[in-house]
Amino acid sequence: MNASTWLTRSVSRLRPGATPAAEPEAETTAAAPARKKAPLPPRTLSERLEATLRRHGEAMAPRALRRALTDLQSVVDARVSEVEAGRRACEVMRWYAELDAAERRDVWLLISERFAPDAKKLSSARARHEAAAGTADEGQAEVHLRRALASPRARLLQRFTIDPDGMRFLIDLRAELLPQVKGERRLVPLDAELEHLFSTWFDVAFLDLRRISWDSPASLIEKLIQYEAVHDIKSWADVKNRLDSDRRCYGFFHPRLPDVPLIFVEVALVDHLSDGIVPLLDEAAALASADKASTAIFYSISNTQTGLRGVSFGDSLIKRVVETLQAELPRLKVFATLSPIPGFRHWLAKHAAEMLLRLDDKRAAELGRALGSLPPTPERLLAAADDALALDAKSPVRQMLMQCAAEYLGRATVEGKPVDPVARFHLGNGARVQRLNWAGDPSGKGVKQAYGLMVNYLYDLKRLDKHRALLAQGKVAVSGDVDGLFFKNKS
Repeated sequence: MNASTWLTRSVSRLRPGATPAAEPEAETTAAAPARKKAPLPPRTLSERLEATLRRHGEAMAPRALRRALTDLQSVVDARVSEVEAGRRACEVMRWYAELDAAERRDVWLLISERFAPDAKKLSSARARHEAAAGTADEGQAEVHLRRALASPRARLLQRFTIDPDGMRFLIDLRAELLPQVKGERRLVPLDAELEHLFSTWFDVAFLDLRRISWDSPASLIEKLIQYEAVHDIKSWADVKNRLDSDRRCYGFFHPRLPDVPLIFVEVALVDHLSDGIVPLLDEAAALASADKASTAIFYSISNTQTGLRGVSFGDSLIKRVVETLQAELPRLKVFATLSPIPGFRHWLAKHAAEMLLRLDDKRAAELGRALGSLPPTPERLLAAADDALALDAKSPVRQMLMQCAAEYLGRATVEGKPVDPVARFHLGNGARVQRLNWAGDPSGKGVKQAYGLMVNYLYDLKRLDKHRALLAQGKVAVSGDVDGLFFKNKS
């Protein structure tokens, strides 16, 4: 645009009633790309701390971020007493409670990145340890390395627990943190630090085993209703049935969380190996005599704290409960579970074709005729399985599902461990796959998970170590009945 054109256009705009002149189309089109700015890459935490202004999409402004860092550093300050550190931590917790999700994420990043071990000291300690290997100085070098590995992050988190509510605060913080870790690798150190500390603080040696009964405080019973994760509690009558005289419920408690069971197990005292959940949850069923019971059925185990994921105390809970029951009821001889098979339907959807190839010609023909497809197809099998509860005992489809479930529990492994999470837990504790139960859980949830199938895991107290040793070799301990369901090699 030359000077003459510019003057003409500008003067015309100053005339009364004049409207702004439109830019020539070619010029507008050419200028438009210049007005678009490429999005800036996200700034690192260090860059944000050194900045003056907040960028779009950042939660905390640089000034607020620096103030938060200063407050966190004041908690871990080695010059202040534990009492003063606890007071400062309490102030941080009150402030944190008012933050929104994005602002809390900034706090996590501060703790994760700005309270890491000193990189130079750590490198020096590692070099010293390597140089001292095999010498008389190796022990001292190891001590030096351990000290260098100890992060200010751990000290900061420990000081939060000085406050009576600090443990609850950290557990809730990690519960919020966990879903974000996979997408934000910078949070991994904080998650790992918390898991390590929790594994120490919640060691079973520091936990109390307590029985929860109908006489327990209502607030505690409400916790059972809230946290029951296997079979939903539908009413107060339902929970009363689960705490009646022929039942037992035990939980692990931590001194800092005295009113919250970290994990609890529900037990039915019966005279046989239970094959279905409906009778156990039947509120109208007659009471059994606990003194005459021969079998303890663990039918529900629930972890209550998401923030304690990775902290294992379920196996210790079962062992302690078995010991407690044996002392109270000497007639008990059989300890087993009635467990769901949560991953079976999903697994079969992926492996149905493979399972069909395992059938011999005779069985394949029988199944094909039942499905209306020769040879049988995965699509027809899975469609027929949706009506599993209507299948009679002689149905080839039902027999196929039982065989597939046996393969899933007894042979499907990843890195030597069972694919199914519940199986992984019980088999890792030394139990064995004892029996598959058709229509063991006919509820919508049971059908959705495993076509209604349930399984008994038997805790044979004399063979727990043997079964664990087998699992270490990648082999799952199963009963003769379950072994008989496995597909045989084609001849």
